[in-house]
Amino acid sequence: MRNNPLWTLRELGQGVWLDSLSRRMLADGTLARLIAEDGVSGVTSNPTIFEHAFAARRDYEDAIARFARDGLDDAAIVRALMVRDVVDAADLLRPVHVRTAGADGYVSIEVSPHLAYDTVATIREARALWAAAGRPNVLVKVPATAAGLAAIRALIADGIGVNVTLLFGTARYEEVVEAYLCGLEERRARGGDLRTVASVASFFLSRIDSQVDPVLERLAAERGRAVALHGQTAMACARDAYRCFREVVAGARFRDLRASGARAQRLVWASTGTKNPAYSDIKYVESLVGADTFSTMPPETLAAYRDHGQPQEQLLRGAQHAKRTLQALALAGIRMDTVAARLEAEGVRKFQTSHDRLLDIVGARSCALTVQA
Repeated sequence: MRNNPLWTLRELGQGVWLDSLSRRMLADGTLARLIAEDGVSGVTSNPTIFEHAFAARRDYEDAIARFARDGLDDAAIVRALMVRDVVDAADLLRPVHVRTAGADGYVSIEVSPHLAYDTVATIREARALWAAAGRPNVLVKVPATAAGLAAIRALIADGIGVNVTLLFGTARYEEVVEAYLCGLEERRARGGDLRTVASVASFFLSRIDSQVDPVLERLAAERGRAVALHGQTAMACARDAYRCFREVVAGARFRDLRASGARAQRLVWASTGTKNPAYSDIKYVESLVGADTFSTMPPETLAAYRDHGQPQEQLLRGAQHAKRTLQALALAGIRMDTVAARLEAEGVRKFQTSHDRLLDIVGARSCALTVQA
């Protein structure tokens, strides 16, 4: 294990999470092996991940039939299937959660993306998912939309664990931090226990470069010279968010909350699978190694890092370069707040599409099984 780069990440203070979940990996022992052999200490899921999992019909057929016989509609069946997988994964990771005194060992489940712009409905569904899971090491994923910010604050005040998702820029991340701190303060004012409240903020990476790199290529063509920023935007944004995180944790406001038992809302590096084949397949892991963070990787990226990762602290080393990169992007006319807003909207739409496909898959299987019966 000591020769495994994934374990070295943990020694450097970065948790290793798996960005995948399915009934099959729970049933065949894959997840248990990843926990034991690679030090995987958390799992993230989203509608797209479950869409791919549900497409393996045999893995879910018996459960769909059972829930359909119980009279559940398609949406209720989808929720029940997701909750079942999340609960089973959470139980596998419970020893990690206990060993780390609640600092790690979490599994995430996402509210319906169709609620991304509805604060009240998001709060209602998040509470329902939290209650259905009934595990202290489950986090409910809430998108970092404007409507999501108010929901995050309310859920934290309720003591519900939250994984803030679809983050693409520091400006919105600062608003997420504010929502978290306000939620903690509200909970304390009510007499609630801050020690049991957990939250992370998931910052998406590869999608940023996929959005910005084509703009840089167009600018290079227009100016007749290269704009030497390709593949650097996501790293710069992540390091800027990490700067913000460190400033908040060192600040008087959070120190006061920490004295009451509050935990820091650590950053999760998400969307770490490399989309551009010209880049290293471990680019979004290798470049962002640092303490008090998590890196959530799809299985392919996890395997690649196990094979040829060379972990060493990178977040603090690259701080000045990140600042210069963001300044250069601004001088080139690229507004990162506009980029982040576009990516947020696209992310919501993609998850909505996957959610609808989930309903279609379950609906088709329910009908087929009813006919067979």
